[in-house]
Formats: sequence, structure tokens, C-alpha cells
Amino acid sequence: MDYVDIPSVAHRLSPGDVRSTQPQPRIQTSVKPAHSSATPTEPTISPAKSMLSNLPAMLLASTAGIPTAGNLSGQRGPGALISTRDPLSIPITTANFRRFVSKVGPVFWLQDRIEEILTWKRGWKVTTVWMAVYAFLCFFPELTLLIPNALLVAILLRTHPAQTADASQDARDGIPPAPPPQVFEGTAVWQANLQCIQNLMGVVSDVDDAILPILPHLTYQTPYTPLLLTTAIVTLLLSIPLVYLIPFRLAALFMGLLPFFFTHPFTRSTLLPAIISTVIIPFWKTGFSWFHKVLDDDKLGDKHWRTQLRQVEVFENERWNPNSRETSGSTAPTMSGLGGTSFLGSSPQGAHDITSAVGKNNRMGWGKSNLKSGERKAWTRGRDGWSGIAEGGDISCLNFDLDEGWSFVETEDWRPDITGSWLTCRADDSGWIYTNDAWLDPRPEPLEEWKTPTGGMTRRRRWTHRIYYTGSPTDFKGFEFE
Repeated sequence: MDYVDIPSVAHRLSPGDVRSTQPQPRIQTSVKPAHSSATPTEPTISPAKSMLSNLPAMLLASTAGIPTAGNLSGQRGPGALISTRDPLSIPITTANFRRFVSKVGPVFWLQDRIEEILTWKRGWKVTTVWMAVYAFLCFFPELTLLIPNALLVAILLRTHPAQTADASQDARDGIPPAPPPQVFEGTAVWQANLQCIQNLMGVVSDVDDAILPILPHLTYQTPYTPLLLTTAIVTLLLSIPLVYLIPFRLAALFMGLLPFFFTHPFTRSTLLPAIISTVIIPFWKTGFSWFHKVLDDDKLGDKHWRTQLRQVEVFENERWNPNSRETSGSTAPTMSGLGGTSFLGSSPQGAHDITSAVGKNNRMGWGKSNLKSGERKAWTRGRDGWSGIAEGGDISCLNFDLDEGWSFVETEDWRPDITGSWLTCRADDSGWIYTNDAWLDPRPEPLEEWKTPTGGMTRRRRWTHRIYYTGSPTDFKGFEFE
């Protein structure tokens, strides 16, 4: 202890003195907000609501291990940013959170009123009036400078004593009264503000989750980023001359009224689903398939372009069993030669390992083991279900040989036909086409009567892969699979 400076007021603890080294229990109390005698007294909080009073402290309890050094310190001064004005501190965070909950009520009240107008929940008359006001401002944009004065006049008229004395009109119109500018902790209004914050955090997280899959394409983490950059630059240069040809007022009117069209109940319930199912989804599937084909063609070598290219196909078949929970792809069977007679040939040209582009199918009730005895196998060559080649397993587990002189294109893989181009009906998002118990009546979605115990349903999906001819041109006799 020679290298430690012991204060003169300190005294040595005895070995048996254990309680003196334990920290004293700390009692936490919330500070009552100061208010004058004219302010109404705070209502009594029931024991059931006392838990909500400590909710800010409970939410911030997990941040006790956050370091407070480095860039987390505060930066006071005229040039300090709002985000770094105060250092990271749990007491400051708790106090600001309590203040925010008690004061944010009017913001969410205004948000609810705007949402009611935008989604036609106040009736077509109210929404139409606001649409007419927006259209008027589009044709006379100079009047937007008068919006601040108009808002001030509207607030003053709304809070006039003659208006506040008669609040029955708002009740008849279904408009909830505006919340007070500040509420006490633990009251019903305070809990409503806390609920609004909770739901807003969920909406922000949902929006972030929806945008997150797009970010890799914008940060050069996928091969599509250079193509996206080229497309953006070309469209930007082509749009510059068109900017002066577009009427600004009509464009603003169209873009401003378009959200009201999409949020109308008829559009959301009837028109929009019909447009998505008949126009957008088929167009997206066709464009997606064409885009992947362009990428595959760009990866082809000279040896592929100088010879014959063909396409082979296999069909994946499954049956529904409401009591089954099988996950497809659990087995790894072998596959007989496609167009040949050998199994898992040893030829380095013909052998090919298939990797699934979609992955395993985890839909409960669907499985290859549910297929009945004597019907088509899990993997078939023919569209009619004949020429079976495997009893089960996933496509990533299948290997087979091609006819002599043919090889798979090395730069490609097996892909599902998501457009369902081999039948007149459409396929679902994964390329499945659903049929009844007898593999008839193809549909993009199964019917409800097929799911009953007396019914039954099946489904099948087409997989394709391109091959090229590697033999002598004089020996070329064509290929039977297109």
C-alpha cells in the first residue's frame, strides 16, 4: 500500500465489517410538476396505473451500460448541434422522455385529423373540400404565401370563447377534442400519448424493414448497382429537356390528388387489387424473367454462342396434406439420365450439380411424400406427369447426365418459371400452379373446397436450364427437349 495515497480522514475496515461495504438502498421518487393554485390538482393515480408511471425508467434501464466518453459528451456553445447539445445521460433522457410524452399529444391529434381526411374516413364531402382547396392553390400558387396568416386566423377563431362554449358540434361530427398542451403523468391522456409513440415507432421500423432490401443495390453490394447507376444517368440526361415541356401546375395537381385516389375505399378494396393481379404482377414477372435472361446472356462465353443452345425442363410435383408438416428438400436422391440411360455419370462434362434459386419450401402441408402410390413422381420430365425421374428431394440434391455431346451452361443454374408460361393460367410468386386432386383445373391459387377433408389439391412447378452442344457439328442431331 506504499504507492497508494490514503486520505487522512479514512479509517481501515475490520474483516468482519461486511454491511458497511454494501451500497445503501436508493429510493427513487418522481418530482411533482410545479403549478399554481389556479391549475387543477393532479388526479389520484390508481395502483393499476402506477406501473405506467415508471415506464420511462423501465424502458431506459437497459441503457445503463452505455459509455459516456468520447463523442457522447455534450458540446455547449453557439455552434453546438441539437443532437450533441447534452451528454448522454440516463437522468436527462428520462426527464426529456417524460416531458415529451406529456406534450406530444397535439402533434398526434393533428396527424389523426390529416389521416382521416386523406383516407376518406370523415366522408366524401370533407375530403372533396380539401381536394378543391389544393386544386385552387395549384392554379394560383401565389396564395400559398397567405397560408401562415390563414392558419393563425383559423386557430384564433377555433379558440374563441363563443366556439369553445359550444363543443357539441364537434361531438356530432365525430371529431375528438384537442388534447391539452400538457398532461399529468399516469392519466388517460398521458397513456394515449404513450400509445401513439409506441405505434409510431412500429411504423418507422416497418418502413425501414421495407426499404432495407433495396439498400444493397444502392451501396455496390450487388452486381445490379452499376446497371442502376447507368440507367439513372441516362434517364437524368433525357429528362432535362422534358422538364421545360411539362406544365408545372397540372403536374402538381395530378401528383397531389393521386394519393386521394389510391386511399379511396373503392380503390383499395376493388380497383387496386384487380390492377395488381391482372396488370402489375404479370408485367413484373415478365420483366424480371427478361432481366435475368439478359444477365445470363451477358455471362455466356464464345463457346456458347458458336454452338447450338437448347433448354431442358423438369417439373416438381407436390400434394397437400392438412396433417403434414413436411419441409421439401429433406432427402437427396439421385436422378436418372435426362435423355440418357445412365445414373450419375462419371463424365465431367455431363455431370452437373443443381443449386436451387428459390430455396427450400417451408409451407405447411405441402410435401412430395404426400403423393399417392401409383401417381406421378416428385420430379418428372413430361408436363403430363409421366417420365418420372426422382421420388423426392429438393432440386439442389439432383444430379443427372445429358445425351452425348450436350452439357449444361456453366454460368447458369436451374430457375423456376415464375410466369407459368407453360400453361394458359398464371402462376403464383414462386412459380407454382395449383390443381385439384386429379391434377386438373389449373389455377394460380387453390380453391377453398380443395382444402376440405373430402377434397384434395396438388401443385406443380416448372424448372428450366439451358444446355449447349459440345460435340462435332457433323454429329449434331438436335435435342428432343425444348
